[in-house]
Amino acid sequence: MRTVIVSGASSGIGRATAERFARSGDHVVNFDVNPPATDQSGVRWMEVDVADWTAVGQAVNAVHTERGRLDVVVANAGISVRHGVLELTEAAARTIVDVNLLGVLRLWQCAAWHMMRQREGVLLATASVNGLRGYPFYADYNATKAGVAALCRTFALELSPHVRTACVSPGAVLTPMQLAEYTQEMLDDVNRRIPAGRHAAPEEIAEMFYFLASPAARFMTGQEIVVDGGETAGATTSAYGTGGRSAE
Repeated sequence: MRTVIVSGASSGIGRATAERFARSGDHVVNFDVNPPATDQSGVRWMEVDVADWTAVGQAVNAVHTERGRLDVVVANAGISVRHGVLELTEAAARTIVDVNLLGVLRLWQCAAWHMMRQREGVLLATASVNGLRGYPFYADYNATKAGVAALCRTFALELSPHVRTACVSPGAVLTPMQLAEYTQEMLDDVNRRIPAGRHAAPEEIAEMFYFLASPAARFMTGQEIVVDGGETAGATTSAYGTGGRSAE
């Protein structure tokens, strides 16, 4: 039985990922500031704010002390706010960077200490196709997701051959975060621009994380895996509502 930590696993991609590992018999711990809305069979929730470096370190150490090892850590916790660059505030930007980028860095760093001592482990994270291209109204979010891919490559170089890393860059996924930010008209517009004709389900992204943590992926490290239904294949997808803006 592997010991698995998934951050931000109370909803969306994180929840689906935690439940996928739990179904295989793994011992799964969910680091999230919010409890899951409904019970998660086989998944234990710990209240952890990934932006709090001290709290992350304490939580990772607690899991390791209890279980004796860490096998897989999925840094999934993330937030986004739709806003233009001219309206972006320092507080909003720092919050997103603290959670989406520094939260991944800290969780991976703490887990890596234990994994290097045991000479094996897998570090995974949720990036985004937004980190691969320009996308309006999400400047801070886009930058953090590009940063996650850079962390993935750097950790791979420093921790190989004992610890593997990979990040998954989803395209449009029908998560509570997506539904909160987009109207139905916007969702329909995005679907028309995706070759697959739809958003992904969180469970489809979870399956990629499960594969990356499996022996079948043991020769993969430092890689960013795009799961987007062909959205970025032809560089034809444009964002919703990209009309010109002026600084007045």
